[in-house]
Amino acid sequence: MTNPGQSGTMSVVTIAEAWPAVGRPFTVAELDRMPADGRRYELLDGALIVSPRPTTVHQVVAGRLLRVLADACPDGLCVVPEPAVELDPQTEFDPDLVVVRMDQVGGAKFTEPPLLVVEIRSPSTALVDLNRKKSAYERFGLPLYWIVDPDPPAPELTVFELRDGRYALTTTTAEPFTADRPFTLSIDLRRLTDGVRR
Repeated sequence: MTNPGQSGTMSVVTIAEAWPAVGRPFTVAELDRMPADGRRYELLDGALIVSPRPTTVHQVVAGRLLRVLADACPDGLCVVPEPAVELDPQTEFDPDLVVVRMDQVGGAKFTEPPLLVVEIRSPSTALVDLNRKKSAYERFGLPLYWIVDPDPPAPELTVFELRDGRYALTTTTAEPFTADRPFTLSIDLRRLTDGVRR
């Protein structure tokens, strides 16, 4: 993870130097000091989540979905890949894609809910994405949470929408999908992995 400090310069530290004192939870400030070593460092309620580098299949799916979202994105909104989203002082995620308002763009990380968060599911993150992250995003007030699983016979999309403060599962599909939130777009999920050897 590479996060610029307040001054806009990078500080390089070892993991041992970034680690909090024994018995104390991690904070976002300490997460910002973690070295860039190819892993993804995220924070959930003060606990560090370390994920391996995404597979090339994961990256291809994320890139293709980014293109679909960006092509349909209206003026005033934008799609951002792999930003830091700070939910609170002890929780910060690096989702694969987010849709935000243009007036949210500018800082080192997003500190208010995006309009949409998309996670590309992988074996190492599947349970966290579907359970603990979903609960954290629900508390944060994230209106739309998508999980794309590239591994079934065809990619599968699961959509959660915030309704009265709780997530409702509104869609699970491997068929072509049309969304009306956060804007209107159509996705042929099979094309996300066309030609990819899995």
